[in-house]
Amino acid sequence: MGCLWMFWVFFCFAAAPVLSVPPVGLQPEQVHVSYTGVPQSMIITWTTFNKTESWVEYGVWGGKLFQLTAQGSCTLFKDGGDEGRKLYMHRVTLTHLKPGTAYVYHCGSNDGWSDILFFTAIKEGSEWSPKFALFGDLGNDNPQSLARLQKETQLGMYDVILHIGDFAYDMDEDNARIGDEFMRQIQSIAAYVPYMTSPGNHENAYNFSNYRNRFSMPGDTESLWYSWNIGPAHIISFSTEVYFYLEYGLDLIFKQYSWLEKDLEEANKPENRRVRPWIITMAHRPMYCSNDDKDDCTKFESYVRVGRNDTMPVAPGLEKLFYDYGVDLELWAHEHTYERLWPVYGFQVFNGSMEHPYVNPRAPVHIITGSAGCREKHDGFIPAPRDWSAFRSTDYGYTRMQILNSTHLYLEQVSDDQNGRVIDIMWLVKEQHGTAAWK
Repeated sequence: MGCLWMFWVFFCFAAAPVLSVPPVGLQPEQVHVSYTGVPQSMIITWTTFNKTESWVEYGVWGGKLFQLTAQGSCTLFKDGGDEGRKLYMHRVTLTHLKPGTAYVYHCGSNDGWSDILFFTAIKEGSEWSPKFALFGDLGNDNPQSLARLQKETQLGMYDVILHIGDFAYDMDEDNARIGDEFMRQIQSIAAYVPYMTSPGNHENAYNFSNYRNRFSMPGDTESLWYSWNIGPAHIISFSTEVYFYLEYGLDLIFKQYSWLEKDLEEANKPENRRVRPWIITMAHRPMYCSNDDKDDCTKFESYVRVGRNDTMPVAPGLEKLFYDYGVDLELWAHEHTYERLWPVYGFQVFNGSMEHPYVNPRAPVHIITGSAGCREKHDGFIPAPRDWSAFRSTDYGYTRMQILNSTHLYLEQVSDDQNGRVIDIMWLVKEQHGTAAWK
């Protein structure tokens, strides 16, 4: 009898739940960092599936682990799908960082912590040469370029990643579980290097709610449009999608246009353009392309380029605005190809010279880099390239960019199909910036 009683006591205790283990929903995941646009700061963003506190513990690489702490906010994001899934988005801003210094961090709370991760604070001033990887149209099915980008990021090859629209394919699918999986995939890049974004057409569901809630870009427009400075460059990210999803508000076209005009005016003040002479834009749908899919960029009257005359009031396009304010380089995606254009304005080529087209060009230069890899595979080109098309490729890949100084900018296209081979190179050389450069 005594032995039987002892057996039941042991069985009951062994079968009891271990209450000290936190539920999975409290564990941080999908960690990524982005630049706030304010010097000496960075914002850490992550997701949990239950509400918890939002803390980052961090310290200088090589110093005492987690010597510093910062607390942030936790906001509820309810997906628009049938299940109405609830996700909790955590944001913590780190301040007073030492420029160019590496930091080790983890994020979460006493309910659960992330892995130990690291990032390098953005350097200050304009006298340095930032390096970028840039691409659009990366999905979690067929992400051809992801492995190479993961390795190169962790090797320290980049200061910033620019993702120019179209994420996951699509973040809202399966009640936003596809978005969760994509954000887990890119953590191996985005948790180490500022991951700067712009919205694409594949983010449109529920008024771009997955995009607006998952990313943390500078400014107060829920990451739809913003600008920031890095090295000798002023970078502007904006939404081409305001021209195509009028059901979310025609006024967005005019709000964005007004913001762009003010931002460009400020960037062109002599004291600002002297410090940061390069003005670079990034947005999803290009003004020009030589693809054969009947997208906006294949049409002479492109909405993005010249606006819409079927709205009341008429919606202004962006090509003239960017030309009038001396934008140097325009980065695009959307087409699942790579295409480099000659300097172009109004469908006319304005090369610097026949021998050196990108030395002191007389119009902006356009780059389309939307071939990182997704379930929709490649896009095709029309057989004969347009006069303004300089180089094009259907290889999967991405673009590297380095802004060396106030006069020289370097771009190269990496082919993932060809095992990382560089298939295109461009030096953009400008002894003068602003509208005076066009004359």
